[in-house]
Amino acid sequence: MQRLLLLLICGLNLCSALPAQNLNTTFRSSMTFPTQTLANVWGYVGRDGKEYALLGGQMGMIIVDVSNPDAPQEIVRIPGPNNLWKEIKTYSHYAYIVSEGGLGIQVVNLKGLPSPNLPSHYYRGDGVINNQLNRIHALHIDVKKGFLYAWGGNLFGGGAKVFDLKQDPYNPKYVGKYDQLGYIHDGIVDNDTMYSSHIYAGYFAVVNMADKNAPELIATQTTPNAFPHNTWLSDDHKTLFSTDEVPNSFLTSFDISDPLDIKQLDKIQSNPGSNSAVHNTYTLKNWAVTSWYKDGFTIVDITRPDNLVQVGNYDTYLPSGEGFDGCWGVYPYFPSGNIIASNIPIGDAGNGKMFVITPNYRRACYLEGKITNAITGFPLNNASIEVLGSNPLTKESSGSNGVYKTGQAASGYYTVRVSKAGYHPYETSVLFEEGEVVALNAALYPIGNITVTGSVLRQNDNQPVAGASVILNGINGSSTTATDASGVFLFPNVAQGLYNVIASAPGVGMGALLGQSITADTDLTVYLTEIFRREALRVDVGSAAVDQAVMTAENPFVQSSLICYTSPETGSMLYVTNSAGQIMLSECLEAQTGTLEIGQNFPPGFYFVRMESEGKLLQTLKLLKTQ
Repeated sequence: MQRLLLLLICGLNLCSALPAQNLNTTFRSSMTFPTQTLANVWGYVGRDGKEYALLGGQMGMIIVDVSNPDAPQEIVRIPGPNNLWKEIKTYSHYAYIVSEGGLGIQVVNLKGLPSPNLPSHYYRGDGVINNQLNRIHALHIDVKKGFLYAWGGNLFGGGAKVFDLKQDPYNPKYVGKYDQLGYIHDGIVDNDTMYSSHIYAGYFAVVNMADKNAPELIATQTTPNAFPHNTWLSDDHKTLFSTDEVPNSFLTSFDISDPLDIKQLDKIQSNPGSNSAVHNTYTLKNWAVTSWYKDGFTIVDITRPDNLVQVGNYDTYLPSGEGFDGCWGVYPYFPSGNIIASNIPIGDAGNGKMFVITPNYRRACYLEGKITNAITGFPLNNASIEVLGSNPLTKESSGSNGVYKTGQAASGYYTVRVSKAGYHPYETSVLFEEGEVVALNAALYPIGNITVTGSVLRQNDNQPVAGASVILNGINGSSTTATDASGVFLFPNVAQGLYNVIASAPGVGMGALLGQSITADTDLTVYLTEIFRREALRVDVGSAAVDQAVMTAENPFVQSSLICYTSPETGSMLYVTNSAGQIMLSECLEAQTGTLEIGQNFPPGFYFVRMESEGKLLQTLKLLKTQ
């Protein structure tokens, strides 16, 4: 839905460590593993429905029961190579662990959980690679097809090694490889299509792996920082997300609906300006959950993949900034919704830490539109769009076509400021709502002062009105003057922009020109029409006399203002505009007499309420909402 604005430990820690900077996440517990780092994590749900964290510990896989997120219990440690790098995935009731420490693929039968007695062994290769598997950097399992893909390591230059798990998951069988593009760091495979991260080459590849003996390269795509660490798919398989494992890096979205025409859609940083590095991303419905080293992990709304918005985070590590310590991995797929995250950390004597966090998945509030030159209509590049009062500051720049897309987690009314050097800034109030897109197009006027002159005339006879009050109201405020004996008014040194011109005279009436785009010296004519008055217009309704065309309202007001109105007939229209000429409310008055509450959600400022009937202005009120 769019809202359109048409204006231009092992120690258990049960205390939340870092609550102040965290958003839409709740700390449940943590567990520390002295003198042992943690690498990546995965999860498993046992036959008993219990949720188990599978942690890539320096000295082997650690299994922790996290079914009670507030009191996790370690079950067992499965010894493995003594090495920092560990990656874990599951298939059926088996866990597969690989490491830069070698020994091939470790297979663990998890069926016996919660018993700590779990059979395991190392698979080192069979057939043409018999006993040749040693170091492996990462792995992924195509669960639809039942194949395990092992990446990196010593065999085939670090290319993909493929193993069949379908017949006997405890004893994988080698069936093929893909090494035409050399080393693969990580990736994802779904339904025989591999999206491999060629980290040192600077791109990811799309490969058809249906024929394991003759894989077919479909496409390659360079990533923003040209150092892709991992990739992951959206649920609809139309978008691929990549992470570049370098300082000042991005989580990036790509349209892969046509793999022969891949397009970068958007990119986002967890903490712009901190120089932090992203690591692993995983998608869950409308969100990407991403480990971000020293920034902990983030939750990004990916519903609109061309407008990524961070809506949650949990900082597992202090301080933030550049470096490759902190959060290695996250796992968001437990039925409970709880997330487990792993801190390495290298800089804390190797005391790895697991966090159990409950997320509150929220939709983003979107702001999108186009910035143009109000005179020429041409798009404006590099205009700044800021949501004032947002924390952190929501800020975006328009592209070469004038288009911008941004958003934030916080809902509510905010002032949006659009600015560019050489142009008058534009500000307006915007209501941000979860899952909704506010389309805000802004036309900026070049800096320059002009003169606005005009005449105030009676509508019925075109005679000039002397001494009429004239208000010129725009984005920079209001100015007031009065007409001379000839009914003429003058406003000097007026900035180009959009204005409301309102004139009135006692005993004569009121007139208004709303939404006037004034870009050069301008001469205006305002016609005054008679205001219906209580003493002049009354009709009988039954035995009572009813006033016509009268509006009264609390003014100024703080929360809301109740307008009491009487109109000459049903079907009159009531409009409320802000000081920039935006229509904030339009209401058809079905009854001749009634009340209407306005302003509940309006930000402070001036507002104009006008009543019209059959195109004729009946009355205008100027209201002020204070802080």
